[in-house]
Amino acid sequence: MSDFTLYKNARLLDPESGLDQPGDILIEGHSIARVGGQIDAPKDAKVVDCAGKCLCPGLIDMRVFVGIPGADYRDTIENTGESAAAGGVTTVCVQPVTDPIIDDLGRVEFLASRTTKAKVNFIPFPAITKQLSGKQMTEIGLMSKNGIKAFTDGNKSVANPALMTRVLKYASMFDALIIQHLAVPELSESGCMNAGALATRLGLPGIPTAAETIMLERDIRLLRSNPCRYHAAQITCQDSIEVVAAAKRDKLPVTAGVAVPHFSLNEYAIEEYRTFTKLSPPLRSEEDRVAVLGALKDGTIDVIVSGHDPEDPESKRVPYQEAEAGVVGLETMLPVSLELYHNGSLPLLDILAKMTCNPARLMGLETGALKEGAPADLCLFDLDAPNRVDPENMVSLTKNTPFDGRPIQGRVLRTIVSGKTVFEYSV
Repeated sequence: MSDFTLYKNARLLDPESGLDQPGDILIEGHSIARVGGQIDAPKDAKVVDCAGKCLCPGLIDMRVFVGIPGADYRDTIENTGESAAAGGVTTVCVQPVTDPIIDDLGRVEFLASRTTKAKVNFIPFPAITKQLSGKQMTEIGLMSKNGIKAFTDGNKSVANPALMTRVLKYASMFDALIIQHLAVPELSESGCMNAGALATRLGLPGIPTAAETIMLERDIRLLRSNPCRYHAAQITCQDSIEVVAAAKRDKLPVTAGVAVPHFSLNEYAIEEYRTFTKLSPPLRSEEDRVAVLGALKDGTIDVIVSGHDPEDPESKRVPYQEAEAGVVGLETMLPVSLELYHNGSLPLLDILAKMTCNPARLMGLETGALKEGAPADLCLFDLDAPNRVDPENMVSLTKNTPFDGRPIQGRVLRTIVSGKTVFEYSV
C-alpha cells in the first residue's frame, strides 16, 4: 500500500505563512511532503478531492479538562479524543485538575501512557503547585528537563505573591510557560456570575471583573522584576485587556487567551438561570464582550480556547449558585469562532492563527503550520455549511453546551492526525 496521500483541489489556509490560495497537499507517512499548487503525486498515492473546501493545520486547544483519571463518568480519554477529532482539533492540552492531580513527572507519564491510542495528540499540563494547593511549587525544573513546556494550576490561581515570584524566577531558568487562571479567591469564590445590575436582579452573588484584573496586574508587576514567559489563560474584560496591551507595549513576554463563550455570549445568556452558561471566569457584560472582540482583532489576545470542561447532569441540574462551572466546547470551537469571519469582525487567517500557529509557537510544537516536514495534522472544513448546535448530535458524553440551538455556519469535514484520517463527516 502506498505511503502517500494527496489532498487535491483544496483552499489552502496557513496562518503562519499567510497562505490562502487553491492548491494541493501531499502527505508521506506521518508528515507533509509538499504544499501548494498542483502536485503530481506518485501513481499509487491515495487521492482525496477536497472540492474547494478549506484545508488548514489541525487546531490546538490549550484548555481542556478531562475526566480521566478519577471521573470517567464525565468523559474518557477516548471520548475526549473523539470529540476533539469531530471539532477539527488535533492537539488537546490537558489541565491538571484530575484525581489524582497531575503534579509530578510520574503522573504526567501515567496520563501520557493512557493517551497513546487516542485519536488526537494529548499534551498534559502539570500543576504549578503541589495538589493545586497554592502552597508549594512542583518540580518545574525536573519536568522541564523531561520535555514539559507549560505549567498551570488549571481553574485555580497561584494567589500567594511570594510563591508566584519563586515560580516565575524558576520557570525563567528553563524557558517554561506559566499559564495563570486569573481570579483573586477572596473576590471570586463566593460568586457565581458577573457582578452588576443583572446579578442583583437575579438575586445571585456576583464576581467583579476586578477579581480577574487585580490578579493580572499583580502578576505583571512581578514579571517586571522576574521576566518569564507568562500566559493569561482567559481574559474577559476591558480592564484586563488594557493591562495585557500595556505589558506587550513594554515588551514583556506576556500572551493571553480567551474562551469561545466569552466573545460569543454575554451575561444575559444566564437570564433563565441556565446552568450550562455557568463558567469560570463568568460571562461578562456586553461592553466587555465587545472589548474582547477588539482585543482579538488587534492581537492583544493571542489564543482562542474551547475551555472544554464536561460536567455530568447531576452537577448542572441544580440551582444556579450550586451548579459546577464548566461547558463542553471541543466540537463548537471552530464553527462558533467562524462567526467572527462571517460577521466581518476578523479575517479568516487571523481567527485560525489563534487556534493553530500561535499556540504551537507558545509551546514549541512542530505542528500548527502547512509546511514541508511538519506533522500531517490537518483540518478540512466547509466554511459556509449551515448547521445548528444540537447537544444530542454531539460526540461528547456530556452535553453541557451553552450554545444549544444556536445557528452556526461551518462544519468540519475531515480531521487528519499524523497523516491518518481520524474523523470524517457523514450525513
